[in-house]
Amino acid sequence: MGHLFQFQIPAWELVLRGTFIYWFLFVLFRFALRRDTGSLTLADVLVVVLIADAAQNGMAGEYKSVGEAMVLVGTIAGWNYFIDWMSYRNGAFARFAQPSVVTLVRNGHVLSHNLQQQLITGEELRSQLRLNGVENLADVKWARLEPDGHISVIRHTADVEQREMSGIPGAG
Repeated sequence: MGHLFQFQIPAWELVLRGTFIYWFLFVLFRFALRRDTGSLTLADVLVVVLIADAAQNGMAGEYKSVGEAMVLVGTIAGWNYFIDWMSYRNGAFARFAQPSVVTLVRNGHVLSHNLQQQLITGEELRSQLRLNGVENLADVKWARLEPDGHISVIRHTADVEQREMSGIPGAG
């Protein structure tokens, strides 16, 4: 029974391996795979994938002991908690850890440079606008790529309709 928790690799090496893999994948997801994360946050996807693999290796015997897998999983979870904590406490770190909002359409005009930078085609943008109930590009006040990869749309007509409903003078 004792061999289940006996280390074959030093704990510091497991922490270092977990740290290197975590930060490599974090930077990869943050800068290269932004739109593919969907509605889950970057940290959610990263932690699920890494912990699943680390735990699987511990259970399947890739490591020589369960303890090694536990140290690696703990390292990954620890980095995830640290990033959340630092993002909450430090605005500069939060800007690094979370992608910024990118404007794709402003007042009915497509910002082509931003679409190119985010590798979004015109057809993908039009599809997202249709999914948001927008038929005409001129109706779009803002369309923005959010940090979670979704495109949010604010329509001009929604503002006018809301003002008309509330009885604000000069709405129409």
